[in-house]
Amino acid sequence: MSSGILPVVLKAPALVGIRRLNALDTVRARIAMAVELGLLKPGERLPPAGEIARALGVGEITVRRALVSLCDQGILERRRGRGGGTLVSERPPPGEVREVEAYRSAAADVHRLIDQRLLLECGIAHLAATRPGPRPPGELEELEELVACMDRASSWAEFRTCDERFHMKVAAATGLPSAVEQYGSVVRELYRYYLPLSPDYLRESNRGHAGLVAALAAGDPLKAVEITRGHVEALHRTMLVGVEDRQG
Repeated sequence: MSSGILPVVLKAPALVGIRRLNALDTVRARIAMAVELGLLKPGERLPPAGEIARALGVGEITVRRALVSLCDQGILERRRGRGGGTLVSERPPPGEVREVEAYRSAAADVHRLIDQRLLLECGIAHLAATRPGPRPPGELEELEELVACMDRASSWAEFRTCDERFHMKVAAATGLPSAVEQYGSVVRELYRYYLPLSPDYLRESNRGHAGLVAALAAGDPLKAVEITRGHVEALHRTMLVGVEDRQG
């Protein structure tokens, strides 16, 4: 909805897509794009490097190098003392991180992945709500605790970790091991494009998680699918697929 990057000589082929970027460049691009889109606001403090590393699926050293590089470019800044840390600059210069173009060029891939997630997740929600027989002990309680975990999250990085666990447990609630495998494959691929989001947006999206748990507890597949569809479609308004529209 939680360590630095080093400047690299960017060759033309690296702009073809994010698979051509190394781990360092993907972290640079994701943070820089979140700043350019206003998902990370001026003055907003970034989570600790370890949390960012877990959220973005890279090593902590890579994140530390990325943050140093972005500070050198004026996108982020380091402040010492009480209330310090790594923050978004008050006036971050746009267009400084050329690797961002690799993400913009991948809009079609993101649309495809979100469509796949929408199909799978709506089916999973329906199956999880209509699963025959008694639920395994503690299943709904575990989902409720993950919703609470996301409510307590102090950063997008921490939220992201709980969010992944939540959705994988909903897939497991279908009782179909293949559902977990197929869904996990799509979600892991989609998370390659994950951008940091504001805590306010993430807390709002967590209402959908709570509503889904309530629908599963009530055995209401229509409500579960309705909530799931709205939740996934919100990705179209917050992730990379909105970049082209926002750019005009």
